Amino acid sequence: MLTDTTKAESDIQTRPQAIKIRGLLIDPPLLLAPMAGLTHSALRRIMIDFGGVGLLSTEMLSAKRLPTENPRISPYLIRAERENPLSYQILTSTDKEIGRAIDKLHAFKADAIDLNMGCPSPAVNRFGAGAMLMERPDEARSIVAEARRRTALPLTAKIRLGSEDDSAKLKAFCSMLEGEGVDMLTVHARFKHEPFARNPRWSYIADIKEGIKIPVIANGGIFSAEDAERCLSVSGADGLMLGRGATIKPWLFAEIARGVFGSDIKERVVSLPDIYAAFIEALVTDYRPIYHLGRLKEFTHYFARNYKFGHTLATRVQSSSSVEEARERAMTFFESI
Repeated sequence: MLTDTTKAESDIQTRPQAIKIRGLLIDPPLLLAPMAGLTHSALRRIMIDFGGVGLLSTEMLSAKRLPTENPRISPYLIRAERENPLSYQILTSTDKEIGRAIDKLHAFKADAIDLNMGCPSPAVNRFGAGAMLMERPDEARSIVAEARRRTALPLTAKIRLGSEDDSAKLKAFCSMLEGEGVDMLTVHARFKHEPFARNPRWSYIADIKEGIKIPVIANGGIFSAEDAERCLSVSGADGLMLGRGATIKPWLFAEIARGVFGSDIKERVVSLPDIYAAFIEALVTDYRPIYHLGRLKEFTHYFARNYKFGHTLATRVQSSSSVEEARERAMTFFESI
């Protein structure tokens, strides 16, 4: 009969282990989701300090604009030396833009390249990019084939479940991605039209895994170590991608790495005011002033959920006209708790 300790050790041994694609080691198999206005260097560094992130990500990057971006000042491309490994996500609707964009990412010393085929934003979908590529499989195929031809780096793709419940169509699309050279696939387990409030359909990921051999990463609805456990159990995924949950709690990667994957990561004291102050400091130090307030407001929208009356913090910061005013209002809020 197994003791509780023996069973716990056995459970850890049967969970997904480190992923290796084209020489890139993702250990633990926990990935940061690309999120507009959020997954920039300031937030990535806070997550790194807690530990547990197997693969970092940029925000989605326009393949058309990327070749002219300056990595020293672009809010999308600023990167500290310790931000490793880092995947750069490309957004495009055509294979004509891929070549120059990938050449630029080679110059930036990208560790992996991700193709955005899952963004449901109407603005993105209007020009045939993001989730619309799942409705344009021939164009998606051309994009993947051209990307694979232009790089030897790990090439990944992020998708949703499609615009309708069509298992055969979804599996065929995933098989096509694998056949054209995608090394790893991330699946956001919601349909194109479904909001974040809708519970993710993790079981659909298990169906996808049956038809392909490359690693499959589950994304959507992971806000705790318990969520991570359930997602892995239902989906059978090879790893997890964290988005909004890790924005609310930048230490979530470390919690899941320790509790789910058995990683030996030292537990740090979590001080919410200190995290917030460090985030502001990183913004002010590395970004041009025009980008400070918008990114602070975006982060606060999620981070405020750590507090019972977090809407008060979020409202005060959202109505601020400068970073200095937002900082003062936030610190007053923290002192009142």
